[in-house]
Order: sequence, then C-alpha cells, then structure tokens
Amino acid sequence: MDWNDQAILLSARPYGETAALALVLTREHGRHAGLVHGGQSARLRASLEPGNLLAAGWRARLADQLGTWSLELERAYAAPLLDDPLRLACLASACALLDGLLADREPHPGLFDATLALFEALSSEVWAEIYVRWEIGLLDEIGFGLDLSRCAVSGQTAADLFAGNDGLSHVSPRTGRAVSISAAEPYKEKLLVLPPFLLGLSDGGPAEVMQGLLLTGHFLERSAFAQRHAEVPAARIRFVERYARMNGLSSPTSLPSAGAQNA
Repeated sequence: MDWNDQAILLSARPYGETAALALVLTREHGRHAGLVHGGQSARLRASLEPGNLLAAGWRARLADQLGTWSLELERAYAAPLLDDPLRLACLASACALLDGLLADREPHPGLFDATLALFEALSSEVWAEIYVRWEIGLLDEIGFGLDLSRCAVSGQTAADLFAGNDGLSHVSPRTGRAVSISAAEPYKEKLLVLPPFLLGLSDGGPAEVMQGLLLTGHFLERSAFAQRHAEVPAARIRFVERYARMNGLSSPTSLPSAGAQNA
C-alpha cells in the first residue's frame, strides 16, 4: 500500500549503514515512521532537519510494516534560523514535544496546521507568545486542556469577573482551571501564574512568556509525559533555559508541589 501527504520532519537518526529512520507528522496520517534509503548521504541530510516541511510518499507491503519514505523538501524552516539560536531552539522544542507526545498514526490535522503557523510566526516579533499558545493547544489536543474561561473556586466566567473588577490571575496546578485574584489570594504560592496576554489583556513580553512556559511546562511534565512514564524532552528544557538567560530572567527550577485543595 502507499499514500502521499504533507509532512513535518520531527526527527531522523541513522539506521544501518546508509539509511535513516525518519519520524514525521503528516497532516492526514498523523505521526508516522519510515525508512529513508540513502538518508545518511550528503544529498539527503539537508532535507532531514527537524522542522522541514516535506512532500512525503510512504510505501509498504502491509499497513503495519515500517515502510519506506520518498521525501521531497518543500520548505526548510530551520535553515533561516541558524543565526538565531533562540528561535531555532523553539522550533526544536516543538518538534521534540510532538515526537514525544503523539501516538503513532493518529491524524491531528488541526495541530499540523497550527505547527506550520507557529513556524511561520518564528520570523515575527511575537513568536514566543505564539509558542506558549501553541503548547496550550498541544495540551488540549492530547487531552490535558486548560480551562482559562472561569474561576475554579466561584465558577464565575471571565466576563462576570471583569464586570466586578476582579479578574483571573492564576491556574490550579491540580485541575488546570483558572482562579480569580480574590480566590487565589490565600493560596498564591501554591498556584501557577496566569499571564495576562493569554487573556488578551496585554501584549505579553519576556516576563509573561516565562510565566506561560512555567504554566504549560507544569502540565507537560506532571500530566502529559508522566502518563507516558517519560521525561520532558531535553530540547524543551534547553529552550526554556536559553529564553530565560537571553532575556535576563531567572529560569524556574521547581514547580508548585500541590494546588489549593479547593482550586
């Protein structure tokens, strides 16, 4: 059997003497593996960079076999970022998260499109804020979505809270639900900060991006990867550390140990 699809290369490693094992995210066929004959050659290595958009053809005798790829480069997203290590680290983090969290051969067309939109946005001034939103979307796609629409304690919606001069300011690390300023006050040190840009209340900026990365990082580590008995990819950790360092911020070394019991 065989099929053709668009694909984002997530990872590639040597396989045997000359081939490469390529893992990609395809638009209609999900995360998929296959062999690239001659994938270790100089001619093909440039195409097998994480983040590259490829025209992919997969072929195997049976559907459950590993199969082989024919890959043609459509757009190299990593190459223009070689002189920008921070944005390149962001791209690598996204690819590593997709590689580590998505089940094989389950389509995620919306996530595929969102990832391409993220790669396009890496040339913009708000790429880091978009990346945080992308991680929130990834969590939602794999079943660990955050509820930032209402207070976990009072049940009031964001609109209700704003009308009463209150607002959403934190997130429960236990439930992933937002908490209002007044409800969060007794438990602030046990809650995760909800950066205002995620509510459309500011333009973001490095400090708020770090708050967002801590927020999503908690649920990536304690929910998504913990369920798979795996560690958060080193590429994601390196990106967060580099982002903090290059923006003069302290990189968080610990997360809240528990949420407020009523949050």
